[in-house]
Amino acid sequence: MGQPLWITRLPDAAVDAYRRDSPGGPLAGARLAIKDNLDLAGVPTTAACPALDRPAVSSAVAVTRLIDAGAIPVGKTNMDQFATGLVGTRTPYGACHSIADPAHISGGSSSGSAIAVATGEAELALGTDTAGSGRVPAAFNGLVGLKPTRGLVSTSGLLPACRSLDCVTTFTCTVAEARTALDALAAYDVGDPWSRARPPLPPPGVAARMRVIGVPAGDLDLDPPHAAAWQRALAHARGVAAHLVPVDVSAFLAAARLLYEGPWVAERWAAFGDLLEPDGPQLDPIVRAIVLPGRDLRAADAFAAADRLAALRRATEHVWHDIDALLLPVTPGHPTFDEVAARPVAVNSRLGTYTNFVNLLDLCAVALPAGERTDGLPFGVQLVAPAFADEPLLDLAERWTGGRLPERVPAGARVAVVGAHLTGMPLHPQLLGLGARLAHRARTAGGYRLYHLSGPGVHRPALVHTGDGPAGGIAVEVYDLPEQGLGALLGSVPAPLGLGRVVLDDGSEVTGFIAEAPRLGDAADITHFGGWRAASSPAVP
Repeated sequence: MGQPLWITRLPDAAVDAYRRDSPGGPLAGARLAIKDNLDLAGVPTTAACPALDRPAVSSAVAVTRLIDAGAIPVGKTNMDQFATGLVGTRTPYGACHSIADPAHISGGSSSGSAIAVATGEAELALGTDTAGSGRVPAAFNGLVGLKPTRGLVSTSGLLPACRSLDCVTTFTCTVAEARTALDALAAYDVGDPWSRARPPLPPPGVAARMRVIGVPAGDLDLDPPHAAAWQRALAHARGVAAHLVPVDVSAFLAAARLLYEGPWVAERWAAFGDLLEPDGPQLDPIVRAIVLPGRDLRAADAFAAADRLAALRRATEHVWHDIDALLLPVTPGHPTFDEVAARPVAVNSRLGTYTNFVNLLDLCAVALPAGERTDGLPFGVQLVAPAFADEPLLDLAERWTGGRLPERVPAGARVAVVGAHLTGMPLHPQLLGLGARLAHRARTAGGYRLYHLSGPGVHRPALVHTGDGPAGGIAVEVYDLPEQGLGALLGSVPAPLGLGRVVLDDGSEVTGFIAEAPRLGDAADITHFGGWRAASSPAVP
């Protein structure tokens, strides 16, 4: 007997009608499974609550855009009721299990959507992700789970969980398929108050080519089979990234705890609390027990939590100055059904340890297969990046999976900056004003040293090729700069600095700020800091 992945399976005649009327396009013929909190015209949107049996009048914007791109709907999928859960067991329609082992959960809340793709019953599935509901089932079933930037994909026609955090997500077998789906889905929707327009270029500080991956400093709280798989994933990451940078993730994890320990449960109550009364067999008791207390939270609690979240967001901002993406396991472990039954709330809460913060901090993410654990269960990691870094993040994900990258030709000159023009530094706006866009973060080849030029009104670094600098090089950022911008930049460079050729750690050569050793006078050698940002940090004595 198959898994209970469908709540409503469309009749063959309805599927044939969609296929006959399909306009074709980039998703032509792809069978589409739809999480049952997204509307499909003529089909009830139950959110796994059987009492919601009224057919939808029209389809959700996300569903419509995929159909317009050629996808063929085949059914509505099972889920944790009202998208409240990461386990996939909180449903009266029967719980799905991992594709690899019937004793282990499928993950949720988008359980049926993940299983539909994992079993080959669909090539593409829509899910949603508020706390990790798209990424967790992707990780537990060996899939690519793309969680775009909040607002990039319309939520019109979604029965909400938390309106301010909900994201429509995709499940696919490959990154290329996820990219094609996102291209079809991403569009500003004037009818969705939470929709945001996709900027024509990535925001400042987001590299066009992601080469520097942050990894948690210190040990993570992982179950033993997960811990072993995580070490193998780190080894793989060393072959994907130019550099791995240890990152203190404590502020990210503190933000994650706010989602259910803070007043955001009141937002769930505001979204669907009226459907939880009166109690009855149509309601999952755990979902009801979690959400009902939200009606008693005070506005003061919400403002206090918003202030705390703002402080945590500020505490994480500097991390993105040094890395392009953050690598984390999706979950700390992969529970069995028995473990969930014994501790339904605690096990679910632990599953969100590394996923809950992403929407709260306005980040994008993609879950990726990372091999198997020693017991044969799929293991998944996630790459996380700032808002609207979706396109370069998908490129990085493609490199992770060994896929083929789209060809992109850089425009203008390539310029390496080492000092006050770095992201977050005082002269960075000047560089952006000249039309510069961050291409990638890098280090110089060995043989370079960094000096501190100081004096009245002077506080800047000087990069010098001495031939005896450390093999690890000096941290730089490489920008694409229009030719006219390069001329203006040259005119702003004070002596003894100038523009010359800088060799990077990958052997390529770019234009960069350099100086000659004989003209430095008594400038202090600060090479041991590895870069200007570290040398100029207030924490450095």
